[in-house]
Amino acid sequence: MCGLTGYWSPKTLLEPSSIIESMTQTLFHRGPDAGSTWFDVSAGIAFGHRRLAVLELSENGAQPMHSACRQYVLIFNGEIYNHLSLRAELSKQGIVLQWRGHSDTETLLACFSAWGVKHTLQRCVGMFAFALWDKKERSITIARDRFGEKPLYYGWVGSGCEQTFVFSSELKALRAHPCFNNPVNRGALSLYLMHCVVPAPHSIYENIFKLLPGAILTLSYDDFAERAVHTEPYWKLTDVVHQGMVDPVRCEKDALSLLDSTLRESVALQAEADVPLGAFLSGGVDSSTIVAMMQVQSDRPVQTFTVGFDEAGFDESPHALAVAKHLGTDHHEIRVTSKDARDVIPLLPRLYDEPFSDSSQIPTYLVCKAARQNVTVVLSGDAGDELFGGYNRYFWAGSIWNKIAWVPPAMRQVFGQMIQQLPIETWDQIGNKMPGMHGIARLGDKAHKLAYRMKTVKSLDDLYKSLVTEWPANFDLVKGNKPLASQLDNQDLVSGLSDAEHRMMLWDSLTYLPDDILTKVDRAAMGVSLETRVPFLDHRVAELAWRLPLNMKIRDGVGKWALRQVLYNYVPRELIERPKAGFSIPVGQWLRGPLRDWAEALLDAKRLEKEGYLNPAPIREIWLQHLSGRYDWTVRLWSVLMFQAWLEENR
Repeated sequence: MCGLTGYWSPKTLLEPSSIIESMTQTLFHRGPDAGSTWFDVSAGIAFGHRRLAVLELSENGAQPMHSACRQYVLIFNGEIYNHLSLRAELSKQGIVLQWRGHSDTETLLACFSAWGVKHTLQRCVGMFAFALWDKKERSITIARDRFGEKPLYYGWVGSGCEQTFVFSSELKALRAHPCFNNPVNRGALSLYLMHCVVPAPHSIYENIFKLLPGAILTLSYDDFAERAVHTEPYWKLTDVVHQGMVDPVRCEKDALSLLDSTLRESVALQAEADVPLGAFLSGGVDSSTIVAMMQVQSDRPVQTFTVGFDEAGFDESPHALAVAKHLGTDHHEIRVTSKDARDVIPLLPRLYDEPFSDSSQIPTYLVCKAARQNVTVVLSGDAGDELFGGYNRYFWAGSIWNKIAWVPPAMRQVFGQMIQQLPIETWDQIGNKMPGMHGIARLGDKAHKLAYRMKTVKSLDDLYKSLVTEWPANFDLVKGNKPLASQLDNQDLVSGLSDAEHRMMLWDSLTYLPDDILTKVDRAAMGVSLETRVPFLDHRVAELAWRLPLNMKIRDGVGKWALRQVLYNYVPRELIERPKAGFSIPVGQWLRGPLRDWAEALLDAKRLEKEGYLNPAPIREIWLQHLSGRYDWTVRLWSVLMFQAWLEENR
């Protein structure tokens, strides 16, 4: 895993050495093992790279790397898990090369020379972001992996003869360019407050973008002045989904056998490294499946990591320990106090680099930090929910909608207000006593969220969008907002899918997964120089998942049916079955207690008015409601607080 950055300014390249060095140094945490730069003054191009050595630890893996034909220069972040197979394919085609080493970067360059970029990427199994300079064509190509595991920002700074195309793994490198003066994108800020992330292709800055997953962008010299970038997909999840619908695996026995063997192959590929390797283990279905398959294919105990919290209802470490004991892993449990978690908060603005407010970023950072003391690479169970139907909304949304759809909107509003009249703690007490509700984690929080949605939604798809939206657009929260569209506004993405659950899963895979889950893990892990790998995101696993009928994902109100059946071959059912809790911490309680003064300072009405981005009135209203204890506005408040903290860091 690495960090990459660079810029292209054909008209001028002032002090290229100092500029690219400054940009590259901001990414030291992504690659502490080595760093190097390359530039061509005559072409106006500069590349920078920081290296975390995982494969080919020698200088033969150093970057920027030049192709054997000398036409290309490449900087690469990620892993191509099947790169040795690609070398074998080149050999079968009669392409004989003198390999300098066994790095996947060198393999990519050879494949680009032989097959071109698009056809190479269609053959690759991996996670990546890269920039490729073509000396002959005087063009730059950047690309990102199929699901967006690795980040890649690009865009424009400066104007006139100083107009510059910039790109990087993180925004902090772009801010280091002397021409960077891009203002906050208020439309993107509004989307952030709605979804707790800045959704791709937008970034928090004007004229800076995120390359969408599965895309290739090319900019040529002739098109530079007009900023005419050419973007095309080399793989589309929507195509995979529709192909899966017309070619399902209907036999359960065949489906489970295929799922087991495909996952085993993915885990085996991703468990290869020239450095110490381990895995995250929460004791849930996803992480337990990955660890089980690692352990069964390993001749030594796999190192596993989890964090435990003191707060009741937030600690899943006993479940992880039980699974670890059964599988025989070398388990590491890190106990974390509330103070430990709160001490991470000042690090978040720089760590995440643009506003990001999924509060599970805090325990994610802590488990990454703990794992890095023992290993350089970890496998995680992310993406199991999106691919196999694990989120509560997939099997609750339809049921909820069927119960409330017949109720007139005005009555829904009254019913929603009645639910919110009971404090969260009272709902939690009800949940512990009422039949059918026992064991629902944080019932009060869920009841209040449901009450709000009941008052606003008009359809099942509308309910889903409400569930993934915190500050609705009608709050008029951002001053000078120029509304931007996101992928959630594009109904065509889910056209042709008759099952609401499949529509939600596809939307989540296109938005929530790359913009929230994968971003959270990448920044937390790379902040401590740890590489994370996601076996569920081998595209062959995803393609198989979308061939499974819905009743092999969600059955009898429980998600991930097929994945559970595979897991039960390795781990007893009783160690796994329990309510889904998520990876969370009691931020809402802290905001009423030890974090109150910090939050009050950031939410001060005069401060908000002076800064000029947010309207103070709605923020102050929900802040006071939250402090009263009758409402839980944790997620909304955390989104504002993380923007305010980011603004203070990057003023």
